[in-house]
Amino acid sequence: MPYINVKITEDGVTKEQKQQIVEEMTNTLVNVLDKKPEHIHIVIDEVELENWGFAGMLTTEYRKKEEQ
Repeated sequence: MPYINVKITEDGVTKEQKQQIVEEMTNTLVNVLDKKPEHIHIVIDEVELENWGFAGMLTTEYRKKEEQ
C-alpha cells in the first residue's frame, strides 16, 4: 500500500490544485510501479508559513526579503 505525504505551505492552494496533485501522483505510481489506484493513499499537509523555514529563515521573512 503506497503512502505519499505531501507538505506544502498554507498559501491559498485550491481544492482543484489539491485534486490535481492527488490524481497525478496516483497516476505516477500506477504507471511506474504498477500499483492499483485503490491501494494508494496520499495525504496533503498544509503548513503555516511561520512554521516553514529554509535558507536559515522563516518563509515569511524569506519572502519579505525577496520582495525588496
